[in-house]
Amino acid sequence: MMTGLDIYNPISGEMARVEELLIESIDSELTTLDQAATHLIRAGGKRLRPAFVLLAAKVFADEVEKAIPLATSLELVHMASLVHDDVIDNSELRRGQPTVKNRWGNRISLYTGNYVLAKSLALAAGYRRSDILAVLADASMRICEGEIKQMRSCFNIKQGLKDYLRRIERKTALLIAVSCQLGAMLSDAAAHQVRALERYGYYLGMAFQVTDDILDFVASEEVLGKPVGSDIRQGVITLPAIYALHYGQERDQLGKMLASPLACNRQAEEIISLICDSEGIDYAYHVSNKFAQRARQQLRHLPDRPVKDTLYEIASYISAREY
Repeated sequence: MMTGLDIYNPISGEMARVEELLIESIDSELTTLDQAATHLIRAGGKRLRPAFVLLAAKVFADEVEKAIPLATSLELVHMASLVHDDVIDNSELRRGQPTVKNRWGNRISLYTGNYVLAKSLALAAGYRRSDILAVLADASMRICEGEIKQMRSCFNIKQGLKDYLRRIERKTALLIAVSCQLGAMLSDAAAHQVRALERYGYYLGMAFQVTDDILDFVASEEVLGKPVGSDIRQGVITLPAIYALHYGQERDQLGKMLASPLACNRQAEEIISLICDSEGIDYAYHVSNKFAQRARQQLRHLPDRPVKDTLYEIASYISAREY
């Protein structure tokens, strides 16, 4: 199996340039804004979205230098959403580092997120392609809708599998799908190939988020870069919990606890234990693997190039990752 580092080998040079451009794009003369935005970038991250822009472009061309600004734009969109999420969730840590909200407070955080989003659109506008901007704008609107749906679903124990899948579609899968789609569009791929890469990104994003939700129960704080059980404490009911609420032996007790903000905060470890005992984790892994399998199936529509093997391996790695 590939390691997380191997994923980026075919595009290592381009990804290094993305890192440089992320810093270069934050060029505010206002010191506080510059520091807050730069802090967010230097905290690091997986950089999945720009990687998928570049990998999708590389399916159709050896040289993908022209995709670097677009790849950077997608990461900035993602970063802007993280800054706003940390305000909403009152998060103190992300990736093991203090959040912008922690260091500079809510007001600076909100404007920093807005600034970063505006920078992302400025980079995308440089292509002078209305179709690219339309895809980005639509994705940004739908991500906002997804975040509001998540907020309104907190502590709601009546939600089912379909509710959860719709939520993570907009929370995570959408932007990864768009990253793959735009990389293909920029390379002038055929319509059916653009669609195949979009679907690949969608299924991969679903697998990624389901696995992310599993890790909130089973990983360590050192691995996560944030406290274990953060979702439970915030009332976010993810797939392992949904399974336990329907099939766990202690589902009645669990339901009462998950519906209570006080219990979720004070008894998070007990709730996590009940969910883990219910086989909810195993079920969620099953769902994640199914999505990863669907992602791999989309690759049959693409030309046989070395980067196609990389995309295949990524789908195998994503659902089995431990961080």
